[in-house]
Amino acid sequence: MASILSVSGSPSPTSRTTRLLRHLDDRLRLQGHDVTPLEVRTLPAQALLGADFGHPAIVAAKALFEQADGVVIGTPVYKAAYSGLLKSLLDLLPQYALTGKTVLPLATGGSTAHVLAIDYALRPVLSSMGPSHIVPGWFTLDKDLTVGDDGSLAVAPAAATALEQVTDHFSTVLGGRPAVLASAG
Repeated sequence: MASILSVSGSPSPTSRTTRLLRHLDDRLRLQGHDVTPLEVRTLPAQALLGADFGHPAIVAAKALFEQADGVVIGTPVYKAAYSGLLKSLLDLLPQYALTGKTVLPLATGGSTAHVLAIDYALRPVLSSMGPSHIVPGWFTLDKDLTVGDDGSLAVAPAAATALEQVTDHFSTVLGGRPAVLASAG
């Protein structure tokens, strides 16, 4: 069982990105992993924007990265790149904060014009932080994520299948049990 940090870089309290991550967190837990969610928007803005490396919330976030075997990074795409909020946190982490970790990058956005944001914007920054492996990520269109009145998330079938595949691959690299889910279905 691996320890996974699931990081949402969305600034919105009603974020589809965050809901998608929490949906995938549940799948990873079923595969035997210990998953800790982190919503960057809950960290103090002054600490993020003022680069307060010693702020207790930033120190605690750094510790979560240190303790994780794997990291899921989810972000909405704005202006063909990951969120500025996520960038603020990544800038406060040590240069090699992802050393020895497996990383799954995920993004959401309103148009297929942003599909390459993972490979051209997010992946280079994550690579510079020293992970042992960045598995193939996935971009999900906002229209494929429907939030119910109760806050539940429904994922369009084709997107759900693709997300399950990338999540299961990430889990397998970390030593999870994706075959258990396949045989249970």
